[in-house]
Amino acid sequence: MSAKRFDSMRLERLATEMLIRAGVSPRHAETVARSLVHADLRAIHSHGMARLAVYLKRVEQGLIDLDQEPSIHKQAGATAIVNGKNHLGAVVGEAALQTALELAEQYGIGVVGVAASNHFGACSYYAEQAVEKGYILILMSNAPKSMAPTGGVRPFFGSNPIAAGIPTGVEPPFLLDMATAVAARGKIALAAQKGEAIPQGWAIDERGRDTTDPVQALRGALLPIAGAKGYGLSMLVDILCGLLTGAGYGPDVHSLYENDFFPQNVGHLFLTLRIENFMPLALFQQQMDTYIRQIKAEPKMEGQDEILIPGEKEWRTAAERRTNGIPLPDEIALELETICAKYQLTLEEARIQ
Repeated sequence: MSAKRFDSMRLERLATEMLIRAGVSPRHAETVARSLVHADLRAIHSHGMARLAVYLKRVEQGLIDLDQEPSIHKQAGATAIVNGKNHLGAVVGEAALQTALELAEQYGIGVVGVAASNHFGACSYYAEQAVEKGYILILMSNAPKSMAPTGGVRPFFGSNPIAAGIPTGVEPPFLLDMATAVAARGKIALAAQKGEAIPQGWAIDERGRDTTDPVQALRGALLPIAGAKGYGLSMLVDILCGLLTGAGYGPDVHSLYENDFFPQNVGHLFLTLRIENFMPLALFQQQMDTYIRQIKAEPKMEGQDEILIPGEKEWRTAAERRTNGIPLPDEIALELETICAKYQLTLEEARIQ
């Protein structure tokens, strides 16, 4: 049986209303809802509406501070530190992105470190916004411990994603969004929910043995991409997002799910570039289009129909889902039905019949 499909705009309005009823301001509720639906449009369900329940739970528990706005703690030239004030991560991320864009408009580059944040959704949500405004964005975030250093068996680093958005003309934009772990912990959690095995090489159990059991993987540790190289990248992200910004780092970034006592204190780093400081934007976009077409014209492996650029598959998926709706996995739809009932709302309102 195929998954039920939901209209993206109606799903966004539904999530917004749930957040408002939980005490989030309408403006901030819209931001968080938009970031969640963005991920589901791109089929990154681990960062989409599947996260709404835990966001609401932490709001209800008082682990998210809704009373203070993120603000600039310190600024010097083209650099700034944003204090997220323990607000919802997407709200903090939007504030940091706006600050980075304003600095880049003034100086040609904007570098913004962020402390006292929370899980802020898919990095591509911010990269896409920067691209639409004609800017380059390089973005990274640390995360709660889930990945062991190479040679270790106990989680120390998060999956610590790195992302980049680069605008084009008529070709799909370059939108790289990758974890430094082989797979995000959210994907393993979803597999555990479904009772499905995970691919070999994603994780190890508590004794350091390779496992395909998602439950054992969640008790053990994720593995870094490309072995020691991924470990090095994850450590770099932790240094830039945690130590440099004054946020938590290593095991001191608290869990979104397994922690009912402490704010997460996640750290991010936003780096924006104003293309016009290097060359006319239109010329750069034209060159990007030519560059992408050259890549796509390269000889293809046997059985390969085309060469895709980073983010293109998700870009196509989002375009199709805006028209035909988002097919939410059954376990996510069931969870949403439960929380909708709690807030006197109906998931069916967002469903495409």
